[in-house]
Amino acid sequence: MGITVNELSIPGVRLIQPACFKDQRGFFLETWRRDVYREAGIDRDFVQDNRSHSKKGVLRGLHYQLRHPQAKLVYAVTGTIFDVAVDIRKGSPTFGRWTGAELSAENHRQIYVPEGFAHGLGVISDFADVIYKCTDFYAPGDEFGLFWSDPAIGIDWPAVSPILSDKDLKNPALDQIPADLLPG
Repeated sequence: MGITVNELSIPGVRLIQPACFKDQRGFFLETWRRDVYREAGIDRDFVQDNRSHSKKGVLRGLHYQLRHPQAKLVYAVTGTIFDVAVDIRKGSPTFGRWTGAELSAENHRQIYVPEGFAHGLGVISDFADVIYKCTDFYAPGDEFGLFWSDPAIGIDWPAVSPILSDKDLKNPALDQIPADLLPG
């Protein structure tokens, strides 16, 4: 069993292709195996798994935690999503840049998003179920957001009229977030 790992346009954000074994019954793949991922440079202890179910057009994000930062390993188990990571680390040479990729139940790809990034996803298919592993627990009161369509970042989302939560509609643009509320 193995994986192929490619760095996306921002160092640290990686696109992962697990080995998938198909036959007349269907397929089998490992979505996480510590020793294999460690050998590929992702040596993390994941402590929480989350699952979301969303319909077409739903946009979740862009979210981050400050005092309890989370690295995430994200993949779609049904449907297709466009997954995005925005570098919000103060002083980073790629601060304010984004990268992303299409993840689907068919392509089995995963994205590894390190701490210090805002994360979001948009649903392209009729519906999608997404699982993401986190390196720290969800901490109510430590959740922050970034405006999904901040023109200074310029994310090329596939959804024209996204469906957002009331909370995500109120997220500020990156230049409106105080420096002490951004990761270092």
